[in-house]
Amino acid sequence: MKLIAKKHVFQEQTPAMAPKPICTSYRPAPEPQPVDQAERLRLMVRAQRKTASVLAVSSGKGGVGKTNVAANLAICLAAAGKDVILIDADLGLANLDVILPVQGSATLAHVIAQQRRLEEVIRQGPAGVRLICGASGLAQMADLSEFQRQRLIEEMSVLEHEADVIVIDTGAGISRNVLAFCQGADHTLVVTTPEPPSITDAYALIKTVTQDNPGTRLSLLVNMVDSRAQGKMIYQRIAEVTQRFLGGALYNAGYVFRDEHLPQAVQERQPVVLAYPRCPASQCLVALAQKIGRARRDDAQAPGFFRKVANWFF
Repeated sequence: MKLIAKKHVFQEQTPAMAPKPICTSYRPAPEPQPVDQAERLRLMVRAQRKTASVLAVSSGKGGVGKTNVAANLAICLAAAGKDVILIDADLGLANLDVILPVQGSATLAHVIAQQRRLEEVIRQGPAGVRLICGASGLAQMADLSEFQRQRLIEEMSVLEHEADVIVIDTGAGISRNVLAFCQGADHTLVVTTPEPPSITDAYALIKTVTQDNPGTRLSLLVNMVDSRAQGKMIYQRIAEVTQRFLGGALYNAGYVFRDEHLPQAVQERQPVVLAYPRCPASQCLVALAQKIGRARRDDAQAPGFFRKVANWFF
């Protein structure tokens, strides 16, 4: 009877001794741990990844084919195996989505208005190029609140760890936003045509950028030339003046032939390098992409592009 009684007591005490609260609190503990570790790993990889090379495509005046050059150059770089993001930073007159066959209407304006995240306004363009479109009204970015500025820069800064090359299609002229993009880029491509007003305005842009930031790397591309000799002559003329009066180097990005296939491609909303890959203009653009692709960043540890733009622009 004593043995039976002891067994009975043990059976009655066992449920009371079970550590239920410990088991209950222990179960959810492992769940957030993998998420936190994955997030830390993602941030670590992003921080250690080499930042993208940034190319600004600009011009002294409009109508010189700057946007077409930026779009087709980005496509050529992507075709060469680069991960490319193309940003329409012509904030007042954005039109990349007009000349390229892309879908969607979200722009940087929606990011500033907190209606979209940056990744939600990225569109897929030809040849794997990722495109971010601007919109009218963003020229007043200097009047944004501190919160809006910080949010935009934080959003845009992520892009520098998400691509090999970022191509910026800036506005034309020497406005504050154009100069900020040119001065912040690793390399600025100035586009001109053989017409005297275009040449004069191109030199004005080169002069302003050089005086404000002498370390900016500038190249000249002569668009719509009738011959190689014409392109070479115009480059030499501007390069000599730049060296003489500004004391800076102007690199030769080459030329693009005047070609009837280019306006035809614009009418078709197709990049000329894909619509007519063997035409003279396409061959010049492919050669330019090869030249740009071989260029190296002088300082891989330089501050991020969008941080530099924020410092100058805001």
